[in-house]
Amino acid sequence: MSTPPIVSTPVTAQGRAELPLFAPDGGRASTALGKTDAENYAEWFAVLADPTRVRLLHTLSISPTSAMRVGDLAAALGVSQSTCSHHVELLRKVGFVAVDKVGTSSMVSVNAACCTGLPHAADVVMGTLASPPCCPEDLPADVATRPVTTEDMDAVLAIYAEGLATRNATFETRVPTVDQLRKRWLPDLAWVAELDGEVVGWTAISPVSTRECYAGVGESSVYVTEAARGRGVGKSLLFAQVTEADNAGLWTLQTAIFPENRASLALHHSAGYRTLAVRTRIAQLDGVWRDTVLLERRSEVN
Repeated sequence: MSTPPIVSTPVTAQGRAELPLFAPDGGRASTALGKTDAENYAEWFAVLADPTRVRLLHTLSISPTSAMRVGDLAAALGVSQSTCSHHVELLRKVGFVAVDKVGTSSMVSVNAACCTGLPHAADVVMGTLASPPCCPEDLPADVATRPVTTEDMDAVLAIYAEGLATRNATFETRVPTVDQLRKRWLPDLAWVAELDGEVVGWTAISPVSTRECYAGVGESSVYVTEAARGRGVGKSLLFAQVTEADNAGLWTLQTAIFPENRASLALHHSAGYRTLAVRTRIAQLDGVWRDTVLLERRSEVN
């Protein structure tokens, strides 16, 4: 199969450039990278060949605010404002950053699609998409996973409520009841993670359709309490999720993640999920249009 072509960098209704994404062909090795694709990727990598632009993009990425003024960005980098503006414009042209006018100030922010598109491009170039990982490795010894029980549901709902509050985990805005949540899940395909005897995370798989032909396709969810993040809880949950889904005969898992949720994107990639597309302005949350990254994992055993 040949690698699907990449079109020219599109522009949103707001005039912002968006990164085009390579769409994988379903998990098997593809032929040589096409000329058009290579030219697009080369343009991205060429823009990042300058260390100041690399530092600029990194500074924006780790900023506690969603955007920075050009003047503040110049000060952080130790360059003049005109030099900073020049580098910002080059990054904007290929879609790595967005620039908005707020009064007399130019506010610069990272294009969230960049967080997916750029690593994905590197994966395509290096051929790593031909052999995705099976599941996360180096699981923490102090995290235990097991099937969810009725007694776990209060903790599960509390963790879900934390996710809702971040506004970067789900479009849902109200915490469901125990019955409502459990009815969404496929039987015996929900698990919790324990740390020091406490439930600190959960994952579950829901059906994507009632049609028989999609019986082996599930929509996955993963949530970890804020206090336990960085302890490998998500990694342990993903390991349980994908291995047990394989054992249950599911052949495809899919999920949608906000581009801003970089930790979740990286976690799912480690479990063999692949980025299929960024679904631009797919739905509104609190009256604001949001994008999601669509990911899919195809089982190698079913």
